[in-house]
Amino acid sequence: MNALFLRGTFHGGSHPPSFKTLTEDKTIRRMRQPQKVIIPLLQHTGAVCKPVVAAGDQVRAGDPIGAADAFIAAPVHASISGKVLKIAESPHPLVGTAPAVFIERTGAAKEWKDIAPEPPGDIESLTWETLRSTIKDAGIVGLGGAAFPTHVKLSPPLNKPIDMVLLNGAECEPYLTCDYRLMMEYPQNVIKGLLLIAKAVGAPSIVIALEDNKPNAAIVMKRVLRESYGDRRNIRVVVLSAKYPQGAERQLIKSVTGRTVPSGKLPLEVGCVVQNIGTAFAVYEAVYLGKPLIERCVTVTGACLKEPKNLWIRIGTPLRDVVDECGGFLEEPKKVVFGGPMMGIAQYTMDVPVIKGTSGIIFFSERDLREEPAGTCIRCAKCIDSCPMGLMPTTLMNLAKRERFQEAADCGVAACIECGACAYECPAKIPLVDYMKWGKSKIPPPKTERNKGEREKAKN
Repeated sequence: MNALFLRGTFHGGSHPPSFKTLTEDKTIRRMRQPQKVIIPLLQHTGAVCKPVVAAGDQVRAGDPIGAADAFIAAPVHASISGKVLKIAESPHPLVGTAPAVFIERTGAAKEWKDIAPEPPGDIESLTWETLRSTIKDAGIVGLGGAAFPTHVKLSPPLNKPIDMVLLNGAECEPYLTCDYRLMMEYPQNVIKGLLLIAKAVGAPSIVIALEDNKPNAAIVMKRVLRESYGDRRNIRVVVLSAKYPQGAERQLIKSVTGRTVPSGKLPLEVGCVVQNIGTAFAVYEAVYLGKPLIERCVTVTGACLKEPKNLWIRIGTPLRDVVDECGGFLEEPKKVVFGGPMMGIAQYTMDVPVIKGTSGIIFFSERDLREEPAGTCIRCAKCIDSCPMGLMPTTLMNLAKRERFQEAADCGVAACIECGACAYECPAKIPLVDYMKWGKSKIPPPKTERNKGEREKAKN
């Protein structure tokens, strides 16, 4: 879905309408465990996991079912106890389809506390190597949406020391409130996870960054820091002006530190690591409770739902079950989006499962949308003014349309963070982000000697 279709007013450098009132005051409830789950073997940036179970196997919640053989990958675990029905292709909320493990629950649904292993003794004495290993084994990825394996992010090269960890509490996407509720309800656990993250990378400075449209969360986090960590001067809360897309890593780093991450580089180049609120909470559970990433907090919202909620949902839960948990529909939705309305992905089936990167599920009615045909660019430059990366979206769109992908690459299309601000601002309703996503996917490989040899071989 292109953000430009969402009703409301947004001017680059400010903030889109928040639409958070449906769920911001609703405490997180635990969804009933589903009878069946569909757990994709790809729930992260990187390589697909290899199944380590087979049809007919009995598994317990928390058991590994997919191994991460590649460096950039994260293992996946059974989210319920039961029988493996099959391993087969399944609808996937991000990539269309992907191999998945189908599990049917057998016996009574048990909570993690009933089957959890003994927690480690002295957590303060854990080394950074042990922390990284624990985080990797738990299958933790970035829960803000990108789903980059957390253990990789916490393993910077020795020549790239990290001096600051930023906890991203901006949650700048409209509708989403899961991070806000975690800060309001579990501040101690979020901060404990944050301290573990800082220890894993050896960062001496820690910042919790929020936008000023979440004053209650800022008050809660500051109070916990004052009451429990008053003697620590290296951790602080920073309140920023609400500005989309403040939650993007580069923009958050710039707002908090003034440092600019070079194009094509990672935050570690400027000594920073950024982690999401949900990720910090998952790190806490992995280390303190021995709990793999088998469930997450998800905002389930939209005017079509009878009961919008913030829910703890087991990974692999089919969308149909989530709708039932929210009381069903008041009216059939016109569009269903996983994620936020600015960067989320529209879904084509109710059989799609919740995955690790599912921060929100939004059900849009006909009234919420204004689907209009794309017009002709009037060269107003609003897309350029709104781009947080300083790109020229119309130029990149025209290059992609003409399949001049190398030129698009030369003009920086790879730097696009797909925030949707340009498409939202466009008065001609041009789907600029779609064109840039396509252009990014078609960037030619670098012209190395190996590639040159392969091209010559293909010619012959």
